[in-house]
Amino acid sequence: MRLLKAISFIILFALTLTLFSSCGGGGDGEVSVFYFTYSDTYISGVKGAMDAALRREGIAYHNYDANGNQSTQTEQIDTAIAKGSRLLIVNIVDTGSDDAAKTIVEKARAAGIPLIFFNRSVSESVVKSYDKCCFVGTDYEMAGVMQGELIGRYLLDNYSRYDINGDGKISYVMFKGQQGNLEAEARTRYAVSEANKLLTAAGKSALSFYDRSNSNGYLVDQDGMWSNAAANNYMKTILSAYSEGGGNMVELVIANNDEMALGAIAALNEAGYNKTGGRTIPVFGIDATEAARARIDSGAMAGTIKQDGVGMSETIVKIARNLIDGRVALEGIDSESTVGDWRVNIPYSAYTKEG
Repeated sequence: MRLLKAISFIILFALTLTLFSSCGGGGDGEVSVFYFTYSDTYISGVKGAMDAALRREGIAYHNYDANGNQSTQTEQIDTAIAKGSRLLIVNIVDTGSDDAAKTIVEKARAAGIPLIFFNRSVSESVVKSYDKCCFVGTDYEMAGVMQGELIGRYLLDNYSRYDINGDGKISYVMFKGQQGNLEAEARTRYAVSEANKLLTAAGKSALSFYDRSNSNGYLVDQDGMWSNAAANNYMKTILSAYSEGGGNMVELVIANNDEMALGAIAALNEAGYNKTGGRTIPVFGIDATEAARARIDSGAMAGTIKQDGVGMSETIVKIARNLIDGRVALEGIDSESTVGDWRVNIPYSAYTKEG
């Protein structure tokens, strides 16, 4: 009988641990974290860091994967609220308008639950419409500015080497992650404009988009997933029509994130480029993922802009603890990183083979 009681106790204890392990408790009192998709490499890294930070802080939580679908995420938020979630942390799917964010704010306000948006931009007016809401992300314009400066300096260091066609200008392709997304819009615009500032100041021609019939000056991931596959498919198509032999080779690749940069590199590798000892086409990304850093260290990729996922996660959890404990949301956050009482910007840094 004692043995049976002991076994029953062990089973009950194990079940309790399972319920309150990495995905938190059974509903009441847990924090709910919503990701636009687990499949995004950068977001996957943020998720790992967030899980670790929440566990260190002793906060029970549950993760939700919207898999790139806003309707799915909105339904998940309804489920979490019905379960008794104490706080919502949202990496919103739809950034093309304020509609989805407004809906989420309204749901959180009606339930009296604090709300933290992160990574994918939400407008100031929406965040400030609810006194228990804030945003943690980056100065998305700065990412494009820093990438552009990195590109400009890199090209000027050895311009003739990268001007493969010898026409006095650098032909480029730009891979844009998502139409209407504020980060994508800013990165696309400033990466080129800031590079051009440096080039023209040095007496060089501005960058030239490889396809004169494309007035946009970019190729967009139509699924809005900033994916490796989208850039890889585009690059393969480009390389079938643009080549050194034809005198029209693409001489520079700019991508809104590292996954698209890596997709382009894979296509370049298949065509014989960006391999040790051979011709290299400079490729630039944003995020500084582990895979991208490895390609930079090997010489297959020129550079990236680090978006600090660990720093973002730890800041979010610090704010979550403040809100759970009834303190002001941004209490204890470095004032140099805050914008008023509604936003925290995690700083960027450049990553190249030279450091």
